[in-house]
Amino acid sequence: MSNNARDIIIRPIITEKSMKLQETDNKVTFEVKKGANKTEVRQAIETIFAVKVEKVNILNVRPKSKRVGKYTGTTSAVRKAVVKLAEGHKINLF
Repeated sequence: MSNNARDIIIRPIITEKSMKLQETDNKVTFEVKKGANKTEVRQAIETIFAVKVEKVNILNVRPKSKRVGKYTGTTSAVRKAVVKLAEGHKINLF
């Protein structure tokens, strides 16, 4: 599958937990395309941000059911990648 690197990486996920991971373990969290594997994510991160990736963990977040008044629905399913950068490399998301 030859995809553009920017098609694989959708957006960075910026939460309290992901910011703490970035500060302590040099790990950055991204939302990635469904079906993207670890190798594709590694290559995309290395080409977009010009950093060395040490490790990639991918997890599928299932949709949760939510309710607003009498209306029920679900959040969208997301595929997340937690990328550990090699020592000395850094991605500045701000």
